[in-house]
Amino acid sequence: MPDSSFDIAIIGAGPAGLAAALRLHQRGFRPRIYEAVPELKPLGVGIDVKVYGTKELEDLGLLEEFRAISVDAKDSIFYNKYGQEIYAELCGVHMGYLHEQRFVHRGYLQMLLYRTVLERLGQDSIVHGVRCVGYTNHDDKVTLDLVDHDGQRTQVTADLAIAADGIKSALRQQMHPHHSEPVYSGITMWRGTTLMEPFGSGGTILHIGAPQSSSMIVYPIANDFEGTGKVLVNWVVEAMRDESVEDWNQRGTVDEVMHYYDECDIVHLDVQKLMRDAREVYLFPLIRHEPLDTWTDGRMILIGDAAHAMYPRGGNGACQAIVDGGVLAEKLATTDDVSAALQAFENQRLKAVNGIVMAHRGEGYEVIRRMVEDRTGGKRFTDIEQVLPLAEADAIFSKYHALVGQPRPGFEAGDTTGFRTEHAYR
Repeated sequence: MPDSSFDIAIIGAGPAGLAAALRLHQRGFRPRIYEAVPELKPLGVGIDVKVYGTKELEDLGLLEEFRAISVDAKDSIFYNKYGQEIYAELCGVHMGYLHEQRFVHRGYLQMLLYRTVLERLGQDSIVHGVRCVGYTNHDDKVTLDLVDHDGQRTQVTADLAIAADGIKSALRQQMHPHHSEPVYSGITMWRGTTLMEPFGSGGTILHIGAPQSSSMIVYPIANDFEGTGKVLVNWVVEAMRDESVEDWNQRGTVDEVMHYYDECDIVHLDVQKLMRDAREVYLFPLIRHEPLDTWTDGRMILIGDAAHAMYPRGGNGACQAIVDGGVLAEKLATTDDVSAALQAFENQRLKAVNGIVMAHRGEGYEVIRRMVEDRTGGKRFTDIEQVLPLAEADAIFSKYHALVGQPRPGFEAGDTTGFRTEHAYR
């Protein structure tokens, strides 16, 4: 068992910091979290939690609580800009994985982790209203510079500090002051939620449009939302736009993107009504943060978005952030030398996660919609098998799933794992 007096400070009470605290607590540590906001609130929109992310939450003993606030992902269907079906696959346990894929509101997941930290580590385990603006390493300690909302400055010293302070991490900036500035990709995301009747299987995620112009993802994140009998649906639209602020809570409207879906006719869904009925709409620019060559400086280590900010596509950013905490806790608990533990963490995680960061700059399996648009010249097709054979699409999907650590069951045996629904040939 680790030394119970080993003092760990975590900067940031987002999903990465909270999950890391719970993982460290499982291993016998008692970390303390320093969070900038005075009060956490369930902000944000949806997250697609992949099977390996659900496994992490099960390992934390939170599977049933997670199920209660999320939606079981059953199937995933891809369409061109006219609403013609291109490809479909099952999700999670429905495909044969050992764990579920689930859709959840980011804020609800964060609050679940937050409540659990308070229950397991104590009410004093999170210090609110203090922002960490810098650090100083000593031989075997690190001192954090903290500022509260009144501008008062204090310092705390710990044996180890874990920076989980997100995409605008001040600690990453100090650790890598000469790192190239983030670059706007030219693409902005419109992210919204809409309360509506269930669609599809009740656990369907829809991928719509031609990425050359605009792309849309739609999935449910809460059943019987607030007792209404309706589902809360998350949707995301990508399109080219002038640069905006890199802020998850920047408000926007759908006026700039509605026209991309004028001709979209999907059996499951009225896409334009979905956008018009949005409860809220947020803008978020896709910013390229170059991969780092190290996440460690002395007794300071970066995790989550602070270490490997990636495009918010496919849920891998949040899931990889949660994985960080489990791997780091395991290395610290099984290695006497702290520096060796941090190096072992980097050796296991850095190269693999940087690969995912770079893959997310492309389109992953979403590339099939671009291929169909190119092969049809932007026109409607009459037979999708003549445009994109099922076997070709299967190979693309299998490669991507393996990259993010969830190889598709059955593919190596030659099984066809994707399919097309009865609506594909209407």
